[in-house]
Amino acid sequence: MNKNWSLLLVVAFVLGLAINSYITQQGKLEDPQSSSSTASKEAYIFFSKEGQAVDVFDTEDDRIRIIYFGFTRCPDVCPTSLAMLAGALNELDEPSKSNIRPMFISLDPERDQAETAYQYAQYFHPLIEGLSAPLSITTDLAHRYGVIFRKTELESSQLDYTVDHSSYFYFTKPDGTLITKVPHTLTPTPLIEAINQLKNNNEQ
Repeated sequence: MNKNWSLLLVVAFVLGLAINSYITQQGKLEDPQSSSSTASKEAYIFFSKEGQAVDVFDTEDDRIRIIYFGFTRCPDVCPTSLAMLAGALNELDEPSKSNIRPMFISLDPERDQAETAYQYAQYFHPLIEGLSAPLSITTDLAHRYGVIFRKTELESSQLDYTVDHSSYFYFTKPDGTLITKVPHTLTPTPLIEAINQLKNNNEQ
């Protein structure tokens, strides 16, 4: 009886270790923060003006991406952020602007068709690309950078719902590797500083 009990304890201990190891490993695989610094090798195809397909991480384009996730019906945060990005772009010289690729990616593809996202981004600055894609693609990319967003129903509103979301500018290499991120700002200065810092690093 004692031998059987000891054997049972050993088996339970080994089984517990195995389960714990499996859960830990799954957590590492599923944690968006753990994979946020590098995009997968798969193409992220979004759509822009007149339904044109755009590979966000086309490595033949060596410009630094500045990606902002939002939606066109955003009442305040998105307009403010894109206005600050536009302000920063207006302060840059031509060589600096030629090295960056600003992008606005809609978190609300249900209402933001490609042309809508494009026109919205263009309203702020002609260099900002407006992009939209099916929600599954958008969600996968957003989660890689730790973007938090959720659809919230609105009672007694013609909008029906809004999209609550975090507000950051994500600076990435052409392959999607995260370089840095700048939080929501009320002045263009932090964006200008981040762009100039990257420029200085590349010149060293």
